[in-house]
Amino acid sequence: MTSTVLPTHHRTVKVRDHEIAYREAGPADAPVLLLLHGFPTSSHMFRDLIPRLADSYRLIAPDHLGFGLSAAPSAADFDYTFAELAALTFEFTEALGLDRFALYIQDYGSPIGLRLALAHPERITAIISQNGNAYEEGLGTEAWAPVRALIEERTPETEEPVRAIRSLDGIRWQYETGVPAEYRDLLDPGAWHHDAALMAREGQDDIQLGLIADYGSNFALYPAFQEYFRTSRVPFLAVWGEGDQVFVPAGAEAFRRDLPDAEIHLLPTGHFALETHAPAIAALIGDFLARRVPLRP
Repeated sequence: MTSTVLPTHHRTVKVRDHEIAYREAGPADAPVLLLLHGFPTSSHMFRDLIPRLADSYRLIAPDHLGFGLSAAPSAADFDYTFAELAALTFEFTEALGLDRFALYIQDYGSPIGLRLALAHPERITAIISQNGNAYEEGLGTEAWAPVRALIEERTPETEEPVRAIRSLDGIRWQYETGVPAEYRDLLDPGAWHHDAALMAREGQDDIQLGLIADYGSNFALYPAFQEYFRTSRVPFLAVWGEGDQVFVPAGAEAFRRDLPDAEIHLLPTGHFALETHAPAIAALIGDFLARRVPLRP
């Protein structure tokens, strides 16, 4: 890695007539790392990571439809399911001419990225999971209780606790929980205020409730994801905030069951590990990709 800081470009591309916003940095001919964010954030979560890897890799981080600065058509005009977001992500890669890439998956980005990998395994060079789950044991019992209730039956009574998850306090809880005291002042309050402002926009209630209600479709695919790991033996790195109560550390360790060569690193932080440990995560990714994904022919 050099000390040169390459610029991050903020661009948009039309996919199915929807504007998809994305960040991009790095040489055009470098190996691609596709960064897929989770709930309730956007490509904003990668703001500290991208410059640290852009000298050697082409990094591309889209905002999922309905998130960040991408278009947010109403739930009446777009079917907000994980299957549709995964299909749209593939079309995004096609629009940018990406035919081979490593995946960075976090939270919602995990089922979106792994659905893409199931459909197009030949395109995936490696997977980096940062609190991106694919195992039942990775689901924190308390955090998932209201979501499981909504999945089982969507009613006004089961919707209300889930609404609280995307409130300012609910989002702040995701950033702060599990972060040791010595790292708390590394958390940027602007991050959860940024997410909360975007989550408060008109139409977000129906969009986000619909997606959360659909999360059970990802549970149903866990066996298929695990079979993909076993058959592909895809190079795999987990960099996981061990204090995360949404996706607990057992979810990181579980990858070794199907990927014996998986490299697992538990870091002393929470769900949004990049907020406190971007330098350490960048170093782990740079080392991993240099060994497992050749830089250039």
